Amino acid sequence: MKLVVGLGNPGPKYTGTRHNVGFDVIDYLAAAPGCPAFREKFEAFVTEVKEGDEPVLLMKPLTFMNLSGRAVRAALDFYKLPIDRVLVVCDDFNLPLGKLRVRAKGSHGGQNGLRNIQDQLGSDAYARLRIGVGQPEPGDAVDFVLSKFRPGERAAAEDAVAQAAQAALAWVRHGTEAAMNRFNGGEATNEKGKKEKVKKEKKDTRDGSANPPAT
Repeated sequence: MKLVVGLGNPGPKYTGTRHNVGFDVIDYLAAAPGCPAFREKFEAFVTEVKEGDEPVLLMKPLTFMNLSGRAVRAALDFYKLPIDRVLVVCDDFNLPLGKLRVRAKGSHGGQNGLRNIQDQLGSDAYARLRIGVGQPEPGDAVDFVLSKFRPGERAAAEDAVAQAAQAALAWVRHGTEAAMNRFNGGEATNEKGKKEKVKKEKKDTRDGSANPPAT
């Protein structure tokens, strides 16, 4: 089994915000035909899909961004998964809008969800897929990541979510290095090295609700 975790904040207040692109990727993947409805487990919404013979648990933590690691830790303990079976998908305001960055490990870079996951797991040796959401003005980071995409940004944001979903599948099928090679250059390529367009699917978004601090 592999675990793909999308980070975000639960509840309709945060739907469509920059901080929730990780949730959007999970919803995109869960829109695949035959995917079961989300259920609540590990303080998260989870569902399971199959990629070939590989079971893949899709997760949206309900603990709010700052405590995302609790859900990840609970799932790893329950399934007895090693840390290298985890991919975390999150926003990154240090990357240009739509830019993807896959890494096998590394620092949290100030992203509070990654920070808490690292604290909970006691390691940074898990794969992560960062999605560029644009760059805020100095001193405006919190309000910026909790804001919705502007009309002129929405097409690029939707394309980035679709590309990130394909990057997550590449990670499941072929591993981190293959996903890095295909998606870190700014435009996805297929397995023969040719540029490809990502087919969009209808998303089915299910949100939770709660009221702790969101960032």
